[in-house]
Amino acid sequence: MKITTLITCTSILAATVVGTPDLLAAKKQKEQIILTATGKKLEANYVRQLEALKTELTQTLPSVSSEKKSAFIEAREAEITATKQIEEARKKMGEIASAKGLVGHAKGKWIGGANKGIAAAEAKLKKAKTAAEREEAKKDLAHWQQNKKDGEAALEERQAKLDAALKNKDQYEKTLRDAEKTLAEAKAATIAAVKDLGLTGQLSSNKLDAKLARYSILAEATPAKLAAFAQQSKEREELIDKMLGADELLVQMAVADGAKDGNYGPAMEIYSKIWQASDKVAEGPLRRLALAISLEHATPIKQRNAESKKDAPEFVDPVERYLNYEKALLNGELDPAFKNLTVWDYRMVVDGEEPNEILTWGREMLRNYRPDHVTTGDYRWRYVALVRSDIPYGSQDNKYDKPELQFFQNILMNGGICGRRAFIGRFTLRAFGIPTTARPQRGHAALVHWTPDGWVPCLGAGWGSGWTKGRYDKDLDFLATTQARAAGEPFMMVKRAQWIGDVAGEPRVYGLQSRTKPEFWYGASLYLQKGVIENARSKTLDAVGQDIAEATETKEKVEITKVTITEKDRNVSVDSKGVITIPAAATTKPTKSGGKIIFMDSVLGGKQLHYSRTSGGHQTFEYTIEAPAAGKYQLTARVVTPSWRQYLLVSVNGAKEKVELHLPHTVGLWDKSESVVIELKKGKNILTFSREGNVKGVSIKDFTLTPTSGRVTRK
Repeated sequence: MKITTLITCTSILAATVVGTPDLLAAKKQKEQIILTATGKKLEANYVRQLEALKTELTQTLPSVSSEKKSAFIEAREAEITATKQIEEARKKMGEIASAKGLVGHAKGKWIGGANKGIAAAEAKLKKAKTAAEREEAKKDLAHWQQNKKDGEAALEERQAKLDAALKNKDQYEKTLRDAEKTLAEAKAATIAAVKDLGLTGQLSSNKLDAKLARYSILAEATPAKLAAFAQQSKEREELIDKMLGADELLVQMAVADGAKDGNYGPAMEIYSKIWQASDKVAEGPLRRLALAISLEHATPIKQRNAESKKDAPEFVDPVERYLNYEKALLNGELDPAFKNLTVWDYRMVVDGEEPNEILTWGREMLRNYRPDHVTTGDYRWRYVALVRSDIPYGSQDNKYDKPELQFFQNILMNGGICGRRAFIGRFTLRAFGIPTTARPQRGHAALVHWTPDGWVPCLGAGWGSGWTKGRYDKDLDFLATTQARAAGEPFMMVKRAQWIGDVAGEPRVYGLQSRTKPEFWYGASLYLQKGVIENARSKTLDAVGQDIAEATETKEKVEITKVTITEKDRNVSVDSKGVITIPAAATTKPTKSGGKIIFMDSVLGGKQLHYSRTSGGHQTFEYTIEAPAAGKYQLTARVVTPSWRQYLLVSVNGAKEKVELHLPHTVGLWDKSESVVIELKKGKNILTFSREGNVKGVSIKDFTLTPTSGRVTRK
């Protein structure tokens, strides 16, 4: 369905209702809707449609006997009770484990630490030569002796609690076993009750999809809210009519979880404008992308601009966001899987706060700086590995953030703790078209993202440890919908049961972990979803990056992408003016990736050398070249750097004196360094490059040596 209606003199970011110009503020308080006479007529029309649909659907929907409903509800209640019992039993067992931990702490950390302190203080006292030194040592000794007494007292108290808990261990273990058996039986009874409902066959048909979706959307949007939008112009009224008359579009919207905050009017307006802005929307993935952006940006997304850009737009422009991704897709810049994603998936690609031009920068930056992160076959780390390799844990450098740089560029420059690292991880995933969402847990920020094998937690604990934004809340409920959706057509049974729940007036509950108790249809939908997941044999992926959640260096083995370096890649050339060009991959030492030095395919063609971030364990690399003439040469390097205050040290022919080659802060783009002068002899020369101290990563394409009269050119 192509929408051709023209929208005139209205912003797609305008408020959906009269009297509430700021949608973000409107979300925080109860929305006031003021209808004109025209609006009231429109509202009455939408109410009639809603009531007529309810009457028709009530007569045609699947019928379930009250006995079977009761059996399902009772089985579900028994399962909930059994779940609480097992949680309580595990809590008791956890008390024993906690008591053991406290005893171990008192023995080891507390008393053991005090013993070490006493020994050190006694040694200090023996070595003391002055009265002041002896007095200080005595105070230190007294402190540690008191600390030991406190530890011994704590140990006695903690041991008593542990002994008391251990007396009940057998009973706790029996209670846990009984609870596990009861829960297993309760789950089996619930599954049996669900099967007895006979819903699978009834919900396999798509005949009522359009009517169910129309009802669900009308109810969610509310007739009053639709009328408030439609009353503002004839064009807007026509948009709502087109939406309510487009069966396929309504189903797509409802399956994708509808318009943000129920703002279907603005969603249709964005959708219309995207169709006007591009002649390629009719193509499969782009059509789905356009709808995803329309639904997700129905409530404007606050744009995160560089601090110095005071005149930058307040909100992300959804049409420009579409055009940005359209261009990237057509240019082959997005992940190959992007074209196969669903509307629901795309929503978690296009919902970022970054300006559209920063998305473009993100793709260019990563392709320049770490192309191996773009091409790695390990989807768990594809695009997001930048956090592991280049974003150090710590906030000490955040004070150096530059106001002219955007938020994500500053994170790349200065690192950060969990929040900033999760933010840039999600940003790089979005830039390349990979769905991702925040997955905070208690005291820590992390993320989850799509892979062909399922969604994976990254930079935090595994599934069940946190929550996600939106209607799914608990991360296990979010995981469940991703697994069920991946099954394809069988997932539609879940949505149909939920839409029927809307007709029945049930509260919307999207997960078994929800704090809201589901009623019949929504409860049945969640058990149908469990069945879909089990039948699909979905895998739950383990978390990655847990060891760097609050650390800089990973203990896991990082696979290095293997590349073949050809003779062409290693060809050192000299032009007619005596200018020597040294490809970065033309090293005589090392000749293959290892340690801190990695060779990789370059977006510029050929190969490039990457020197990894390090605070120690530095590595040298060398080039053996033939100089056409003796003399002084200006040395420059073509590099990509993510951060500032970086340099290379170069020595010639084993000289102890090293020349410092300062590297520009290129913010992830290719640029040339300033030049420094080195002296070569005619014929064979060996250039040795090294680094010292705490260094950030740098990627190098080539070095250039230009003959000079001794004059140093600086930027």
